[in-house]
Amino acid sequence: MIETHLHDDVLEIVMNNPPVNALGLGLREGIDKALRSALADDKVKAVVIRGAGKLFSGGADITEFGRPHAAPHLPNLINSIEASAKPVVAAIHGMALGGGLEIAMGCHYRLAVHAAKLGLPEVTLGILPGAGGTQRLPRLAGVDAALNMIVSGTPISGEKAAALGLVDQLAPEATLLEQAIAFARAAKAPRRTRDVPLTAEDDVFERFSVENARKIAGLDAPRACIEAVKAATEMPFDDGLAKEAALFDALVDGDQSKALRHVFFAERAAAKISDLPKDTQLRAIKKVGVIGAGTMGGGISMNFLSAGIPVTIVDMGQDALERGVGVVRKNYEASASKGRMTQAQVESAMALLTSTVDFNALADCDLVIEAVYENMEVKKQIFARLDGVAKPGAMLASNTSFLNVDEIASATGRPSDVLGLHFFSPANVMKLVEVVRGASTAPDALATGMEIARRIGKVPVVAGVCYGFIGNRMLLPRQANAEALLLEGATPEQVDRVHTNFGMPMGPFQMADLAGVDIGWHRDPARVETLQDALCAQGRWGQKKQAGYYDYDAKRKPTPSPIVAGIVADFRRKAGIVPRLISDEEIVVRTLYTMVNEGAKILEEGFAQRASDIDVVWVYGYGWPRHKGGPMFWGDQVGVSNIVSALERNADRLGTGFTLSPLLKRLVTEGGKLGG
Repeated sequence: MIETHLHDDVLEIVMNNPPVNALGLGLREGIDKALRSALADDKVKAVVIRGAGKLFSGGADITEFGRPHAAPHLPNLINSIEASAKPVVAAIHGMALGGGLEIAMGCHYRLAVHAAKLGLPEVTLGILPGAGGTQRLPRLAGVDAALNMIVSGTPISGEKAAALGLVDQLAPEATLLEQAIAFARAAKAPRRTRDVPLTAEDDVFERFSVENARKIAGLDAPRACIEAVKAATEMPFDDGLAKEAALFDALVDGDQSKALRHVFFAERAAAKISDLPKDTQLRAIKKVGVIGAGTMGGGISMNFLSAGIPVTIVDMGQDALERGVGVVRKNYEASASKGRMTQAQVESAMALLTSTVDFNALADCDLVIEAVYENMEVKKQIFARLDGVAKPGAMLASNTSFLNVDEIASATGRPSDVLGLHFFSPANVMKLVEVVRGASTAPDALATGMEIARRIGKVPVVAGVCYGFIGNRMLLPRQANAEALLLEGATPEQVDRVHTNFGMPMGPFQMADLAGVDIGWHRDPARVETLQDALCAQGRWGQKKQAGYYDYDAKRKPTPSPIVAGIVADFRRKAGIVPRLISDEEIVVRTLYTMVNEGAKILEEGFAQRASDIDVVWVYGYGWPRHKGGPMFWGDQVGVSNIVSALERNADRLGTGFTLSPLLKRLVTEGGKLGG
């Protein structure tokens, strides 16, 4: 894990622990041994530490968190580096993140390439930099920069690091080692970060907390990060380290960090197909076809265009086609105006897009994605036609969010080439893709579907064929209970408040207004059988009409609607329902516990490979708060027995179709967990 090379009087220590040079026990032992050897060797006048491969170090080994510390503990190793009587220089290329940057800050000097990324992203795992990062970074880069970097977790470039004083010298990657050796040889003495004086303005921490109040609300780690950096300004260095360590240990043991670490590993587990033959070869995807130039078709196309993959988009009408292509360009232009891409990149992406009304233009595509509206007969007609046009071996995918992929595949003579690729809206923004595995989907088609999703920057999850797959199937009991709660006495704002207080970006009725209350409506104003029918019959289709479950002003700001209150009261009267006081706790049981119950059914029925896949779907597809780990992880934290007993107490209110998951009941008996 460690390589050493002596360059006359400078010892080069190379961290070599692929793929990211994680600072696990073996690597730490190697660094410690090499450093001790250098200090004991009179021929060695200075030391350079660098990383092998594409980066310096991606940080600590996360699997060690929560375990007893094994010597050398990373903070102690960094203290040893800093205490070296011989100058130690960090040569940074690629990334120096987390513990990697803390190692570099423990060195006496730092050289970096211009494009290097330096950061302390621990906050994204619900912890803080626990190896001196909160104490050394403010001394090197200043309190303001340290607070921004540590609390956001966002890395900065080598160039910016140099401007802040975090990096002493910039170098081209080709000569980084050579310049680092020369720098180390010329260094007259160690310059220890702990000795750098540190001052801060009196109100800097209060001001920062107020400015970032919305971002850090309800989160333990950012508040602890601020407290640790404040300690750096108020305490002697060693006392600050002790404060940092105490805060770190408390966070590691907390529910939020456990949840965030769960999501980190869950995303990586979701990439694995459990029963995929080892010799499966991926299909080559060099050109993609998209059927439908609407919102979804255009958004899906953008993902591939941005990744440099040519797209042919087909629509029945020239007007619809031109309108769709215009929206794609408008979206790219908006990104360019915000500095997220250059105008040259906009033109490069648009140059890869071919638009046509000629269905036969899909003949040379390696993957064709159908993105028309949710109608089974229309989709089957498209796939039957596609079967006669697409080349042999081409993958045929539907973006359906609910419908049976196997039935769609039955319209073709090649069901092994058919799968679902369910993008979430807006497709060019949302990270999740449910890769739906049909009964006949070939292993190489499934594996390629997962790979191409990752290539375009998405987080793919394998789902089986059932109504709504994973995410939308779990949404159904939530929405049904939310509407029932309105009739029983709750208000849209109460139900939504419970969800946003929980950490969701929006509640069920806010989401319905955003997506469109008219989705799935039968379009007959005279047929009013449900609350949705009544709202739609009065033109309350959501934000697009400035009226849905809420009223909206010109800026789409919602306010409670007296009209909706009247519609709900009328429904209660006709149904003979006497409104009652609804508690927030009941809303949680009926809209969130029912989701856990439905997820358990999906898991037991084999439509999800693992419980953590369900969590990934909800974190990336619906904005489930990461610090609560996803519905299945959260269900384990709440306690399966607590969920079951609460659902049983409310069974008569959960609708005639409600059944308790056999898996949940079995776990209560066996004392097991959804996460295994």
